[in-house]
Amino acid sequence: MSKATIPEAVAEARERLAVRARREGLATVAYDTLDSPVGPLWIAMGPKGVAGIHFGKEPSEGELRRLVRLYGPGIVPDRRGAAALARELDEYFERRRREFDLPVDLGGLSAFHARVLRALRRIPYGALTTYQRLARQAGNAKAPRATGRAVGSNPIPIVVPCHRVIGSDGSLRGYGAGLWMKEALLRAEGARG
Repeated sequence: MSKATIPEAVAEARERLAVRARREGLATVAYDTLDSPVGPLWIAMGPKGVAGIHFGKEPSEGELRRLVRLYGPGIVPDRRGAAALARELDEYFERRRREFDLPVDLGGLSAFHARVLRALRRIPYGALTTYQRLARQAGNAKAPRATGRAVGSNPIPIVVPCHRVIGSDGSLRGYGAGLWMKEALLRAEGARG
């Protein structure tokens, strides 16, 4: 019998833990890592829908804290549990999907933050809006900066298309994954030449 390397042993232990958590009903959020044209995406599905998307192989510390606060520590690797989200994202990147059908889980967000994200979901594929217009659509025209902060802390990018928001002068403004990522997503949708 050959000895497993430490990374292999850790992977096997994680898989056994995930299987047991699912079997005992302790798994509350399923996650996976998806390879995409813009790099790896950490994706998570909770009991109410899409719970998180993070650019990279691991979620941010703040995002992980939000999910644990909402659902407890049962955040487990589960390719099958995250498969519907992976499929919709693949279709989006292949330009076969313009709208996401899965519900999104906005739990743990303030009422204003959730309103901003719901307004973001109404921006059509390939369209752009400004922070000022988005603030108005979210019910507070006098709060474009607060709207910008809510957009900037969107836990479900791409599905909740924060990349479609630009400055009132038409310029690209901050994006957590970098302006190059925002530009790439907009170009893929045909929103930028």
